[in-house]
Amino acid sequence: MTDTLIGRKEEQAILHEAFQSESAEMVAVFGRRRVGKTFLIKQTYQEHIAFELTGLQSSDNKEQLQNFSNQLEIFSQSLVPVKTPANWLEAFFMLAKFLDQQPNDKKRVVFFDEVPWLAGNKSGFITGLGWFWNSWAETRNMIVVICGSAASWMIQKIVNDRGGLHNRITKRVFLDPFTLSETEAYLQSRHVFYDRYQIIQIYMAMGGIPHYLNEIKAGKSATQNINDICFSKNGLLRDEFSRLYAALFANADNHIAAVRALAQSRQGLTRPAIVKNAQLAEGGNTSRVLEELEQSGFITSYYPFGKRKKDMLYRLTDEYSLFYLRFIEHNKDSGNETWNQLSQTPTAKVWSGYAYENTCLKHLPNIKKALGISGVYTQSSTFFQKGNDEVRGAQIDLVLDRNDQIINLFEIKFYNTEFTLSEVDAKALRNQMWAFKEKTKTKKYLMIVLLTTFGMEHNKHSLGLVEKILTMHDLF
Repeated sequence: MTDTLIGRKEEQAILHEAFQSESAEMVAVFGRRRVGKTFLIKQTYQEHIAFELTGLQSSDNKEQLQNFSNQLEIFSQSLVPVKTPANWLEAFFMLAKFLDQQPNDKKRVVFFDEVPWLAGNKSGFITGLGWFWNSWAETRNMIVVICGSAASWMIQKIVNDRGGLHNRITKRVFLDPFTLSETEAYLQSRHVFYDRYQIIQIYMAMGGIPHYLNEIKAGKSATQNINDICFSKNGLLRDEFSRLYAALFANADNHIAAVRALAQSRQGLTRPAIVKNAQLAEGGNTSRVLEELEQSGFITSYYPFGKRKKDMLYRLTDEYSLFYLRFIEHNKDSGNETWNQLSQTPTAKVWSGYAYENTCLKHLPNIKKALGISGVYTQSSTFFQKGNDEVRGAQIDLVLDRNDQIINLFEIKFYNTEFTLSEVDAKALRNQMWAFKEKTKTKKYLMIVLLTTFGMEHNKHSLGLVEKILTMHDLF
């Protein structure tokens, strides 16, 4: 992985602000697995870290405490073994004694990584951490960084703690995957100079996860890299799916079932539809599963245009999960040219349309900037109308409802060349606009925007219909 920190300016500014503070700070850093949380913290605080502890996956409390004593031995440079504490209260008391022996004139950082693994069921870790902060660290020139991949766990158990950590978090950093422009900068820092069409292909398959992008090799096309990373016997992402959810969620079977159900629906599913399709039990547990998946960045909830809370839809927006379930899972042993062949199939064409649409929805600020409406308040949604004998069906990929009395209706197309609007396409767009106007009774001006990879040349079918054309470059 490159030693240069790409992007993350806003997140790093929060960490720097904590370091400049005259008070003790407790900073919670969370984001999905492999997104670069540890790298961000170490790049920002490396020379100031006085103690660091990383939780061990699938280990009991005894092993976690043994790991603590090993780390304390390393950081204290003790010539004799440090005894293993009996519990976390004793462990944090030992840590406080060690830190008390160090100068307090400079800000020091104590970094706990993968806290959900440290704080297993009835481990006492949170109690010990609460004592450490309230009775010792809060009055020192100190930053305590708490980091974890299970974002929902971090929010519930740390940020919203009702015990010793209640209201003790002074700063929060949620680390998102890279945007397209950050992905481009990251690849270039590793001397991979793709054009933007190749970058988008990579992004649609594995998202902006630095650990995944680190596998991209220069001198190979996007298709070749996807094939090597996702389908080859030793590819990092060939079996990542089986590890991904298990590492984040206790009893992850329901989370996986919900993700599998959502992978089958382009416009998304309501909660009752997820319960039915994933064969989940009705009740609070399903709400918790969906909340955890959303807080961890795997799914997104949204309202179709003009709909109410009960009509809320959930959509799978984790690129790798969708790609794995559509292609990798059933084609792991199909040879060296697997993706080269699969990418030409009708199934891949359908997937690429959905994946490109997801990519566009994740870059709404860029889209607004390209339209010149960054300062205009907007609400984004989709529109779907089922057809019957009386009305035609209509689906609009993205609706931007603007405060300046305009509604943008987006048609999103993923093509490997410039898009040409045919007479049939034009008729379909007019039908969608008519269906939207009839259903919503809106008085706002409707403006059709085409968002495609390489743009579109105006012809007789587009004149007076498509008012704005955006390309993939606008997403960067």
